[in-house]
Amino acid sequence: MPGIEPLQPSRKPTLTPATGASPTALRLVLGAQLRRMRGEAGITPEVAADRIRCSTAKISRMETGHSPCKERDAADLLELYGVTDPARTAEFVDLVRKAGQRGWWRTYADVLPDWFEPLVGLEEAAASIRTYEGHYVPGLLQTADYAYAVVRSGHALESEEITRRRVELRLRRQQLLERRDAPKLWVLLDEAVLMRPTGGARVMREQLAHLLEMTELPHVIVQVAPFEVTAHTSPGNGITYLRFAVEGLPDVAYIEHLTNATSVNKQESTDEYRWILDSLSAQSPSPAASRDLLWEALKRYGGGGPVV
Repeated sequence: MPGIEPLQPSRKPTLTPATGASPTALRLVLGAQLRRMRGEAGITPEVAADRIRCSTAKISRMETGHSPCKERDAADLLELYGVTDPARTAEFVDLVRKAGQRGWWRTYADVLPDWFEPLVGLEEAAASIRTYEGHYVPGLLQTADYAYAVVRSGHALESEEITRRRVELRLRRQQLLERRDAPKLWVLLDEAVLMRPTGGARVMREQLAHLLEMTELPHVIVQVAPFEVTAHTSPGNGITYLRFAVEGLPDVAYIEHLTNATSVNKQESTDEYRWILDSLSAQSPSPAASRDLLWEALKRYGGGGPVV
């Protein structure tokens, strides 16, 4: 689409994750390296599982980054795969140790579902984040009041304290957009999001004004996907597509469902989700034209003047 370039990592890829890389991202890196080393050594998952006394399913989970790897198991697997350099083994085991550390989001374990935790960890390490939302403004761009309305709509019977914690977690996630190395964020909003008065007119005014302000940032793109586009090209569920500036770390597509989510990092799967996002972007109004649509929506909710 004219005027829009694919969001590529802004930092030169590195062989080793940066010190600040999240434990979630480190597990993906380590898993990819374990899978590559096992393949190069010609070792089957069954043999690897027998070496560390586990199931082949656990080997698969470690290689896809869905399960942590113990330091002793890592050392044993590297030996099995023919890695004999003590320095290389020590470096790998050190990364395993860092991958096992707790991220800041674990302090919200009481309100953080297991299926949602991987996304929070991956956001922290992403160089670019592309997302499509058909129901609400994405959490990374929500105001506090809008986030409260969204949380209460799905958890109406929970206590106010739990709701407050959920909103606090959502706002804490947004701090990554304020970093000097903030990821590039490209949001595709279904037009229905603008029509749905989540939280009422005042909340929507504040939320739309916030969206307009965020589009002024150089690393934030917002496009509105009209009904005539999503009627023919729509994934049906929210999609978040993450790309990283770390060599060996694959792209990840995170797909939301009603009460859980699925994350995939195999290229044949991520290519399909990237194609959906590319297609929606190409058919939707440009970021400048989408900004006009956001302004028109703001006026419908009683906005009092242009947001600059």
